[in-house]
Amino acid sequence: MTHEIAVIPGDGIGREVTPAAVEVLEAVPVSFGFVHGEAGDEVAKQRGDPLPEETRALAADADATLFGAVGETAADVVLPLRSIVDSFANVRPARAYPGLDALDPSTDLVFVRENTQGVYSGIESEITEGVQTLTRVITEEASRDIAEYGFRYAKRNGYENVTIAHKANVMRQTDGLFLETAREVGDERGVDYETALMDALAMHLVQRPQEYGVVICPNLAGDVLSDLAAGVVGGLGLLPSANVGADNGMFEPVHGSAPDIAGEGIANPAAMILSGAMLLDHLGYAEEADRVRAAVEDVLAEGPHTPDLGGNATTDDVTEAVLQRL
Repeated sequence: MTHEIAVIPGDGIGREVTPAAVEVLEAVPVSFGFVHGEAGDEVAKQRGDPLPEETRALAADADATLFGAVGETAADVVLPLRSIVDSFANVRPARAYPGLDALDPSTDLVFVRENTQGVYSGIESEITEGVQTLTRVITEEASRDIAEYGFRYAKRNGYENVTIAHKANVMRQTDGLFLETAREVGDERGVDYETALMDALAMHLVQRPQEYGVVICPNLAGDVLSDLAAGVVGGLGLLPSANVGADNGMFEPVHGSAPDIAGEGIANPAAMILSGAMLLDHLGYAEEADRVRAAVEDVLAEGPHTPDLGGNATTDDVTEAVLQRL
């Protein structure tokens, strides 16, 4: 069986690290057919639309999408693509790897982030000049879906600690509903969990990250907390992510387009390649996904390293080292 993968590099270093992930996927014994699409700032300048219809169609029709990064047009590209592939969960692992500096070398966190609602629903308006509003949307259905996914993920992957992050002491109706629904799911499953105010949790993740495993979050909280966790484990260049739905999915690094280093050939491809491993998991190739992760971990432990990790290797050097280990 051949799986069709939509490849959308985007802007900046997305154009450098996405080919690295494609090379690695081509090196595993799985049959892929890659179809390429364009999106992002440059496309918007050329065509007036950062996400052309043909790119939307590629993502909708493919078995999965591999996405790089975009710049100023992120809200007009990333959010629609996540919707196009019907993803309701954004999964962001943040692990400390041997050989790299981390606040705690035992850190192994996974943020399971609601992917469709919250303040990213896109409902903004101007009441009058100088006064803007943003509507935060939380539904019981979406809250239940993400909680079910989070608890399933924890059980399937052997995480004992599950935390529900919220701010229900202030956002009593919206986060109150999210918290109540997630707690119901945990109680129905008969599993242990804890709840934590998201601002206090941010502090505790820095102070004692080893005490946490899977963190189930509303949309914005998951975005912020996972970036904080990147600092705990060594940087955004190490964090992959998966946007998953019932069938389709989009896989992307957490880092952005990094225009300051774009074109220099020194971007760290680890997060992009690890996102490819999550794509393999999604398609049911767990053994191949583990092989890719093991190869990346070996390179992170032994080198070569790109400048963000204190080395002087290029993107191609690191990609070649991963391929050699495969």
